[in-house]
Amino acid sequence: MARQTDDGKSETPPVVSVVVVAYQSGPTLARCLAGLAAQTFRDVEVLLVDNASSDGAPQAAAAADPAIQLIEPGANLGFAAGNNLAARQARGRWLVLLNPDAFPHPDWLERLAAAIDRHPDVRSFASLQLAAEEPGLMDGAGDVMTSAGIPFRGGYHRKLSPKVFEGEVFSACGAAMMVERDLFLALGGFDERYFCYCEDVDLGYRLRLAGEPTLLIPDARVEHVGSATLGVRSDFALFHGTRNRVWTFLKNTPGPMLWWSAPLHFAVTAGLFLLHLRRRDAGPVWKGFKAAFVKADLDPILASRREIQAARKAPWTQILRVMAWDPAAFFGRRIIIRRWRGRRSAGA
Repeated sequence: MARQTDDGKSETPPVVSVVVVAYQSGPTLARCLAGLAAQTFRDVEVLLVDNASSDGAPQAAAAADPAIQLIEPGANLGFAAGNNLAARQARGRWLVLLNPDAFPHPDWLERLAAAIDRHPDVRSFASLQLAAEEPGLMDGAGDVMTSAGIPFRGGYHRKLSPKVFEGEVFSACGAAMMVERDLFLALGGFDERYFCYCEDVDLGYRLRLAGEPTLLIPDARVEHVGSATLGVRSDFALFHGTRNRVWTFLKNTPGPMLWWSAPLHFAVTAGLFLLHLRRRDAGPVWKGFKAAFVKADLDPILASRREIQAARKAPWTQILRVMAWDPAAFFGRRIIIRRWRGRRSAGA
C-alpha cells in the first residue's frame, strides 16, 4: 500500500480505492476484508461504509486494522448512496466496489490493474464472480441486458465455461467492479432513488449511453455469496428489484428502440409475474411494479430520462450491439460477451 502517515492516511493518493458497504454483514465481512488484506497489489486504500449496522462488525474490523477508513453516516443509506458517499471521499484514480459477501482471490486487484495497462482507453471493468458455496459454478460473468430491457447476470449458477473470455459485456455487477472515479462522479454515481438492486445496471447503461464500454476480466475473480444479508427472494429484494428494473428501462432505453422494445419489456415482465405466482411470492413483485408508476416518483425518473437521452453520445445501434438480442435470453441466463478490438471496432 501507499506509505502511511501518523493519522493513517497515505501521503500520495493510491491508485485504487476499494469501497465496501456493510449492513448486518458480520458473517461475511471479516472474510471479505481478509481477502483484501491478502491482495498482491498494494497501492490501495480501503473505505468501509457502515449503513447503521447493529452487529458491530464494521467497528470491530476498523479497530483491528487502522488502515481501514470507517465511514459512519449514522443511517442506512442503502447500497447506492453508501457507495456514492465513499466515492466522494476516495482519493484513488480507480474506484473498486466490493460487496461484503464477496471474497476476492489474492491476485484480484493485480489482474484488474493489469487490465488498465492493456486497455488504456477503457474506464469500466467487470470481475468474474464464482458461487462461494460451489466455486465450480459461476455467480456472474458480467451483466447482460436483453433487447426487451430485462437485465440479468450472465452465466448465473452455470458451470464455468471456456466461453468466458476477456471481452465486452453490457455492464459490470456492482458486487465486484472497477470504474474510473472521475467518470463515476461525472455521471452522478449510482441513482440513490434505487436504494439498492439494479443500480449497477442503471449505471452501466448510462456508461453505455456515454460511449463508455465495460470489459469483463475473467482472471480477476471473487467468490460471491449473493444476497447474504437480505435474501435473494426476500420481499425487500423482489420489490426493489422489480421497481428499479422498470425505472432502468424507462430512463435509459434510447428513443429509437423504445417503441418496439416496450411491448417486449412488458410481455417478459408479465411472464416473470406468472412465474412468481407459481412460486407464491408475487405480492412484492406486483407492489414493486405499481410503485414504478407512482406519479411522485415517476415524474423525476422521466425528467432524468430527458437529461440522459439529451446527453447520449453512443448511437442506439451500438447499444443494441452489446445486448442479448433474444428477449427470452433471461430465462437461460446466457453468457453474452462480445470480442473487443478497441473503441474503433465498437463504433465509439
